[in-house]
Amino acid sequence: MTEFTEIPVIRLGDRPDAEIATEFRAAYGTTGFGYIEDHGVDPALVEGVFDASRRFHALPLAEKMAIAVDRTHRGYIPINTSTDVNSTLADVTKPNQSASFMMMREDVAADPDVYLSGPNRWPDLPGFRETLEAYTAAMSELGLRLMKIAMQAVEITDFSALEAFGIPTTWLRLLHYPPQPQASPDDLYGSAPHTDFGCLTLLAQDDVGGLQVKTPGGAWVDVPKRPGSFVVNVGDMLHRMSNGRLLSTPHRVINRSGRERYSCPFFYDPHVNTVIEPLPGTGSPQFPPLLFADFLRGELEAAYDAHKPTQG
Repeated sequence: MTEFTEIPVIRLGDRPDAEIATEFRAAYGTTGFGYIEDHGVDPALVEGVFDASRRFHALPLAEKMAIAVDRTHRGYIPINTSTDVNSTLADVTKPNQSASFMMMREDVAADPDVYLSGPNRWPDLPGFRETLEAYTAAMSELGLRLMKIAMQAVEITDFSALEAFGIPTTWLRLLHYPPQPQASPDDLYGSAPHTDFGCLTLLAQDDVGGLQVKTPGGAWVDVPKRPGSFVVNVGDMLHRMSNGRLLSTPHRVINRSGRERYSCPFFYDPHVNTVIEPLPGTGSPQFPPLLFADFLRGELEAAYDAHKPTQG
């Protein structure tokens, strides 16, 4: 595998998707990460979601705990309760040094046949819901375009697989990382080394820094903020759909800046009842089919049961 020292940059704009796909293949076939520029998302929407995040995390703990995360994976996740119990990338024994608010697709009610369906858990903050829903709508449009580009990057011409994104599984996470002491242990992370489990992650981050991507040789490359861009990476499901041609790369966050860090990752995935398997045309299948909902249960239920948030 190719070693890298920096994260590639891809400009969208009004360029043909087929042209962008060549750059996408080069970036995500070697690095798994890229800066996406000229993406068309209004900067005011991005700033609005950061403002909403700061206002939410400034609320009293009791107000946030009133909407603590539930089994639909919506709500508040306090600091020192989230640990990647399934990690194979590090010996993770300490909880992540971050707190977050998690929003998923807004459903009127839970559907017993659709894992993780249901309404979101909203705080009593003026304009908060409206801001997050507007941002989610814009990011979903961008996510769908990037999925089509990703398919062209692995030489797919039949886009019927995109039907699984007609009702996508979306996650918007408002993360707050307090500063870690300079002398904190090496195994204390803002976010422990991991790969993302879905298809695409579209990250808006502030200028504090701390995100790092692991190279094939084991080095860690910094991913600082690049103004006007999103940091986009491939997750495990798109890695499988591409038959391994697009990489799901380990990454972590360590915040020793002395400042508070805020980031807003948006995860764009297919409907939970989608069977994930290598797409026709990507070669002899290297991965067996799996139901996305079953995979999510394995990832999320263990973490929820082991670290169910409690107050105090």
